[in-house]
Amino acid sequence: MSKLILLAGLALLVAAPASAQPAAPAPITAIRAGRLLDPDGGRVLTNQIIVVEGSRIRDVGPNVSVPAGAQVIDLSGMTVMPGLVDSHNHLALTYKPEPENNVYYYTYVQDSTALRAIQAASNGMQMLAAGFTVVRDLGNNGNYADTALRQAIEQGWLPGPTIINSGIIIGGMGGQFSPPPEMAKDHNIVYPEYLDADTPDEIVKAVRQNILFGAKVIKICVDCKPYGYTADEIRLFVREAAKAGMKVAGHVQTPAGAKNAIDGGIWSIEHSGALNDDLHKQMAAKGIWRAGTETPTGLQGHPVSQDTYARTIAGMKNAYENHVKMTFSTDADYFVAGKTRGELCLEFLKPWKDAGIPNADILRAITTNGYRIADIDKTRGTIKPGYFADLIALPGNPLDDVDALRNVQFVMKDGLVFKRDGVMTPAAFFHGGPVNGWRIR
Repeated sequence: MSKLILLAGLALLVAAPASAQPAAPAPITAIRAGRLLDPDGGRVLTNQIIVVEGSRIRDVGPNVSVPAGAQVIDLSGMTVMPGLVDSHNHLALTYKPEPENNVYYYTYVQDSTALRAIQAASNGMQMLAAGFTVVRDLGNNGNYADTALRQAIEQGWLPGPTIINSGIIIGGMGGQFSPPPEMAKDHNIVYPEYLDADTPDEIVKAVRQNILFGAKVIKICVDCKPYGYTADEIRLFVREAAKAGMKVAGHVQTPAGAKNAIDGGIWSIEHSGALNDDLHKQMAAKGIWRAGTETPTGLQGHPVSQDTYARTIAGMKNAYENHVKMTFSTDADYFVAGKTRGELCLEFLKPWKDAGIPNADILRAITTNGYRIADIDKTRGTIKPGYFADLIALPGNPLDDVDALRNVQFVMKDGLVFKRDGVMTPAAFFHGGPVNGWRIR
């Protein structure tokens, strides 16, 4: 009985506010946008006023009045647009020439999850500074460092993009690793980078584990091993994830695996090396997303042969011609000297340009389509009333030159200014917390 009374008392303490004082009014900011880019419509509106109240947009238009007492931000010489999206990244993984010789297996063995979570926080801020306000973080994050990062950002403890995280990648025994028997005892060398799931019961349990520990999307290795998942097994993943309102992303390496993923009703195919004209046509017919992660040439320490790059560009052209839903995605999980993680990701604009994809469609891929594949397009990604205030600004017009995205001078995330006049000013993001809820998971 005493335990029940104690628990009831704790519940009341948690549920009841510390005081009955009314909440302070949300701060109001008015942004003067010289050019307002609408990526979905492929157009630019001029001389717009954007009123932000708290974390959301209250009003937008050329004749909107600036509320009395509002903070006014003058971006009349800039192009204002929605924040960028990287639909496939790994924030808690940065393998390097030193000490791991660009082998992420060594990074996993050497670095603790706690250390990788701290690195993820750094990478997230680097992404935000480059204009990426959303990152779909798809595994290889140790023991749920991705969930920890998302929680910290949502609690208001530090700045960072909106994180759509997968938790641990689920695959057949071994995942993407091939350890010898001595090192694979009890699978300790595989977990926590991969969750083994080889039977229907294991598939259900693995999906539920990721949901329990904070995943927002489920990622599977479709065909990382010869014993890849069948279409029926992928359907089971899709059904189980759907119970929690989640989608399934599939790492695909072979045409047969891609075919199974398509037939199984997967949400997105990650990586594009196995895709061809027939598979693209099937993806287009079913509305399956293509997160291609095409690597550009010229990245220091990560060479791409001309033959490989030519196939990459041909594949992108074919997908575009087949009207496949394409999204900007990098798989950037490594270090390149002289570049932040965000600057590295923007190097991945090169394949899109080399494939001859129009600037307007590149912009849709890196904004509108990114919000859609992340399944958050009902609340983020459009600059209109009611949506979260995630905005960036840059001097040029990326409809004319998409490389203008490399010069983001202003970043607002959830109504707070993270970068202004090219300088990061993140102080407003840091709180002792929790301030945005209790035990966000």
